[in-house]
Amino acid sequence: MLVVQKFGGTSVGDLQRIQNVANRVSATKKDGHDVVVVVSAMSGETNKLVAYAEHFSVNPAKAEMDMLLSAGERVTASLLAIALSEMGFDSVAMTGRKAGIVTDSDHTKARIENINPQNMQDAIKMGKIVVVAGFQGVNDNGDVTTLGRGGSDLSAVAIAGALKADLCEIYTDVSGIYTTDPRIEPKAKKLDRISYDEMLELASLGAKVLQNRSVEMAKKLNVNLVTRSSFSNEEGTLITKEENIMEAPLVSGIALDKNQARISLMGVKDRPGIASDIFNKLADAGVNVDMIIQNKAHDETTNIDFTVPVSDLHDAKAVVDGFVTRGEVKADSYNKDICKVSVVGVGMKSHVGVAAKAFSAMAQKNININMISTSEIKISMVIDEEYAELAVRSLHAIYELDK
Repeated sequence: MLVVQKFGGTSVGDLQRIQNVANRVSATKKDGHDVVVVVSAMSGETNKLVAYAEHFSVNPAKAEMDMLLSAGERVTASLLAIALSEMGFDSVAMTGRKAGIVTDSDHTKARIENINPQNMQDAIKMGKIVVVAGFQGVNDNGDVTTLGRGGSDLSAVAIAGALKADLCEIYTDVSGIYTTDPRIEPKAKKLDRISYDEMLELASLGAKVLQNRSVEMAKKLNVNLVTRSSFSNEEGTLITKEENIMEAPLVSGIALDKNQARISLMGVKDRPGIASDIFNKLADAGVNVDMIIQNKAHDETTNIDFTVPVSDLHDAKAVVDGFVTRGEVKADSYNKDICKVSVVGVGMKSHVGVAAKAFSAMAQKNININMISTSEIKISMVIDEEYAELAVRSLHAIYELDK
């Protein structure tokens, strides 16, 4: 069996933790499996390198930042290979380039275009443990690139797909995917299995365990993904195809996203194409719009409400101001004191009354729902932020996710 194992920054945070990772990797090898390891930089290392760059420039060139930041993962890969070799396991460290990872040229947030796994395959055939520096690759010109936030997860999944690995294990500081954040609801349960689509929804709706780009890639490449803790031997959560889950639960999890702002446009001129103009301008400004509600007024105008990440609020305001100045929007308002709470589960496809139950939970706690959005496997509600944790606990209880 070929296993790809990825270890994040906290898992390799110091020399002792790197030794612990070496012990875990060597145990997998002793069990008779071929192993490819993907590592992040030691925790704090990337921030330190960024600080070094900012000492000289407030806006350093992105290509130079890629060259600089890719060094953190290379250090970890080399140290882990040295530790494994000292334990008697033939090992080789590889940069993204040596591992054959080719990306586009969008520096600091590149996308993987293809992987030539030949060097890794040759090393595996020789019985070696391959340790790859995550988060990085090269473009067609041979320039070093990095993959952005969660890049080492992407590296691991892409490598697992290219090598047709039997399993890709993502090791973090938590033991798997929970029905909700255990810090909010101590009764949260760890899930044994979850589908790609459910995990994608949870990741995009605020769950921080896995980055959604890596889940998208796992689904595309049909990679069985397991997330588990590097600090215990507890079984993790398998993320897999829906058909591999024998009995899909009605609801798998509750997600909370506090990084939301609501924008309300009142008295929008009711002409064909006005919504298209507004949202095209927002897209051009790089604003990520989530939920949208439009209501027709009685005076030949319409009202439009939508949500954006708080980080996009400044850019969104600039776009809206233009429409107000031109008289196409009479008034606007902004609210950052909101959050989005979501119910996710593939079981919704075949059951009725799921949404009604969610709305009942909110009503029982006198929580007003400001906006609603649904998909085949998701119900999202925008509520006042002061009720965020109460809403999560109430939804967790009404769907009996603690059972």
